[in-house]
Amino acid sequence: MITQKMKYALKALLELADEARRETPQALTIEEIATRSGTPKRFLEHILLDLRKAGVVASIRGRSGGYTLLKPPREISLSDLLRRIDGPIAPLPCLSRTAYQPCDDCADEAECRIRKVFAEVFWSYLVLIESLTLDDMLRAGSPAAKLLES
Repeated sequence: MITQKMKYALKALLELADEARRETPQALTIEEIATRSGTPKRFLEHILLDLRKAGVVASIRGRSGGYTLLKPPREISLSDLLRRIDGPIAPLPCLSRTAYQPCDDCADEAECRIRKVFAEVFWSYLVLIESLTLDDMLRAGSPAAKLLES
């Protein structure tokens, strides 16, 4: 599951992406993003700082300042965001690309049946999640919408 922090980050990025698609886009203040996305302002400050450090958003100072996207939505990877905000996404530490650790209770990683099964499941998840971008979230009528209708 993604964390609430990740949901807030995605909501903020979607608002910034919607603004970027306007004819005359403006930088959005934290207050505007919070109001539009229904996200608590106090959480957004930390989240937007993380996103700025990651090179996803820019902050503009001054009277007409606020936040804007630095990249087009098609260049903002959901898997990169997940790792940045929530940390490793692997179901087991021995499967993580970014935070690999052998499991404490595993005698032989190459023969571990738990690892083998979850590696297959995780591979399928990775293929999908690494192909998704913020742009995919902006488009309506996705296959995920059909899943939610069931």
